[in-house]
Amino acid sequence: MKNVKAHNWAILTTGWGKNAYDLIKEYKNNKLGNHSIALLIYEAEPCGAAEFAKEAGIRTLRIEKKRFKNSEAYQIEICEKLKEFDIDFIFLLNYRYIVKEPMLSTFENKILNIHPSLLPSFKGTKTAIQDALAYGVKITGITTHYVNKELDGGTIIDQTAISISSGDTFESLYPKFSIEGLALIKRSIYLVENEYNQSERTSA
Repeated sequence: MKNVKAHNWAILTTGWGKNAYDLIKEYKNNKLGNHSIALLIYEAEPCGAAEFAKEAGIRTLRIEKKRFKNSEAYQIEICEKLKEFDIDFIFLLNYRYIVKEPMLSTFENKILNIHPSLLPSFKGTKTAIQDALAYGVKITGITTHYVNKELDGGTIIDQTAISISSGDTFESLYPKFSIEGLALIKRSIYLVENEYNQSERTSA
């Protein structure tokens, strides 16, 4: 049986990076077990996640989409950097661009996204929390899923439910999403690696 190697994770973020910051904080405090965050690719400045990543000893790269002639050239550059750093899995955290080729085929079933709804409800929108409130649903939640060609349509990895109480607003709900989202991200990393390791052992 061949040995299962440790896997390297990259985080992609385009904003300040609240989710990425929280995950890196867990990593720095040794709360991710043997899981390794090897790279953070970011775009905006200031980026709190990038600043904290440097403190945690994680390599960071700033790649701005506007510096490339098109989306394909931008994603080719990201792919090259991911391969250069020997990245196995990618987590999109507050990443605003749609992942296309060549990233989809280069990292097939290895790109994860988090979405603030119980998919397939409120898919393909950046206002899922507000939409849930507007529709008056009593239960919403968060989903992690693999990224494929269909926006928010990849295989679901894990979900967590969040109750909406009478009088809740976006401002009152957001802290719940932040806390539950971090737990879901961590759990999803474990689930994905365990599934991958099992398939590696089966094929050994």
